[in-house]
Amino acid sequence: MRIGELARLTGVSARSLRYYEQQGLVHSTRSVGGQRHYAPTEAARVEMIRRLFEAGLGTKVIARLLPCVDTDDQAVAEDAFTAMRGERDRLTADIDRLVEARASLDELIEINIRFRRQIGAA
Repeated sequence: MRIGELARLTGVSARSLRYYEQQGLVHSTRSVGGQRHYAPTEAARVEMIRRLFEAGLGTKVIARLLPCVDTDDQAVAEDAFTAMRGERDRLTADIDRLVEARASLDELIEINIRFRRQIGAA
């Protein structure tokens, strides 16, 4: 299928598909005229890539995970597992920092509320 068809099928822009290909995440062949042609299996791959992006992963991590889809090699599976655990740990740390920031903001809001009450009561 051509890039426009893959874009329509997956809901991913042709520009994004070209970027995915540039990053080595999807693969195409070229026609004599230079048009990209994708195997039907690339649609499922693009959907997985979209989900991984939505989960907050970057292209480098996604590139480490995708070989796990293409093979049943134990070493590849271990590398993917390590990458996923690392990303999960990174996300957990980010969430913890956000929770702390929210708690600090809540504290400042409470201080502001008390201050505004004092001004209004004066």
